[in-house]
Amino acid sequence: MNKSVGYALLAGLAAVVVLISTAIFVGFGGDDGGLGTPRKPRDPAKPAVSGQWVGTWAASAAAAEPGTLDGYAGMSIRNVVHTSVGGSSARIQLSNLYGTRPLPVSHASLALAATPSNPTAAAGTMRRLTFGGRPAVSIPAGGAVTSDPVRLDVPHDADLLVTTYSPSPSGPATYHPYARQTSYLARGDRTEDATGAAYTEQSPYWRYLTGVDVWSTEARGTVVAIGDSITDGITSTAGANHRWTDFLAARLRNEPGAPRYGVLNQGISGNRLLVNGSRFSPNNGPSVLSRLERDALSRTDVKAVVVEIGLNDLFKSPRQLDPKKIVAGMRQIVRQAHQQGLRVTGSTLTPFGGHRGYSNLLNSVREQVNRIIRSGTVYDEVVDFDKVLRDPAAPVRLRPVYDSGDHLHPSDEGYRAMANALDLDHLKRSAPASL
Repeated sequence: MNKSVGYALLAGLAAVVVLISTAIFVGFGGDDGGLGTPRKPRDPAKPAVSGQWVGTWAASAAAAEPGTLDGYAGMSIRNVVHTSVGGSSARIQLSNLYGTRPLPVSHASLALAATPSNPTAAAGTMRRLTFGGRPAVSIPAGGAVTSDPVRLDVPHDADLLVTTYSPSPSGPATYHPYARQTSYLARGDRTEDATGAAYTEQSPYWRYLTGVDVWSTEARGTVVAIGDSITDGITSTAGANHRWTDFLAARLRNEPGAPRYGVLNQGISGNRLLVNGSRFSPNNGPSVLSRLERDALSRTDVKAVVVEIGLNDLFKSPRQLDPKKIVAGMRQIVRQAHQQGLRVTGSTLTPFGGHRGYSNLLNSVREQVNRIIRSGTVYDEVVDFDKVLRDPAAPVRLRPVYDSGDHLHPSDEGYRAMANALDLDHLKRSAPASL
């Protein structure tokens, strides 16, 4: 062998080594932390392009559903939920927070709805879900679980079908009672039925499901809204996705310069800032202070928190009529968020003149709380929902076009006005302010 041939062979071998090394590096995603640092194995459902997990939908676990001491043994529950942002993969969270026994889920699936609010899956979108690589999971009483991710092109502003099947009794069902969305039930294991024919029973609740994340190359984080029935959207048109958080999600998707965030609605109707729901009103859920970490601060890639809370602390027994104590609770929210580097946008308390619970005393407390909030000493940023919704001719009342009719909760147009009142630039700021 002459020298020129030898050099050619050596050069060829060197090129092969470089190609193999490059392939290995790419195969591990290029996320090596340096010499001696083990590379993270690639998530099999993670797309090759750069992206991140963000929250696209959520609902707070509010209570144990009445009359479900044995859960939903032998039934398939098909929850219909609406996305705020899309992605190329998805995963779900299930909760047994109010269960008294382990919740067996032997079969679960995810699909895109063929049409809005319909239990039929779009062709080719049905995906079986696994948990730690297994098709079944047992969720302990009080516990929660996240599924493995599945590849699925999830559009923004679309309905998903999340179906679970429990083969045996499991104790009370953890649920969210005021979904403003129709979901479905079927007898037997119909989890991967693409057709909705077996889903003959309709339901206004979400059961067990508390979150959906997507792998997105466009969204850059998640904003969480936490509050009471006004955030829950209890008077919004059912199935229309007209809560104020839905209108906010549309702004974040469409407005130039807006931060591209998913939006999670963690409102619970009847919820309070300071006091947990009682046995007489269990659906009111745990207080915002007691659920803040679980429902807001620990959510997937949360970037900002918006808080709307306080009116029920005035209405419900035991009433809190000391503005300083209400404001102190709000400041505690901010302190907890600051510990995780998050800023908080907080709202003023909205008008309720004409509502059956109205009194001059309660309105006086509301206005005192609002004055302190507007002073800038409570939240990092203030969104003045009171100013936006009130009737200029009668400031203690909602503007008629924004009134759902009960003189407390907004109409669809009122919810739209609330979303439009938020300064989107405030949601971009990551460093907490000093208050």
